[in-house]
Amino acid sequence: MIRTQIQLTEEQAAYLKQQASAQRVSMADLIRTSVAALMQSPRTVSAAEVLRRARAAAGTVRSGRHDLSTRHDDAFAEASH
Repeated sequence: MIRTQIQLTEEQAAYLKQQASAQRVSMADLIRTSVAALMQSPRTVSAAEVLRRARAAAGTVRSGRHDLSTRHDDAFAEASH
C-alpha cells in the first residue's frame, strides 16, 4: 500500500469519522472502500458530451404523431402512466 495524505473540510472529516464509527471500520478503510467503489462505477459523461449526444439523436426517431411538437407535455404525461 502507498501512504498518502489528504486534506478534508471539517464537515467531510466529521462525516467520515461518523460513518467509519457506524460501520466499525477505520477512516482509512472507509476511504479505500469508497475509492474502490468509485473505480468500479461507470464513468460520468460531461455536460458537453450529453449535449452532443442529444443533438445527434434529435430527429432520428419517428413517433407517428404530427402534433408532438406542440403537445409534448401531454404525450409525456400519457407515456408516464
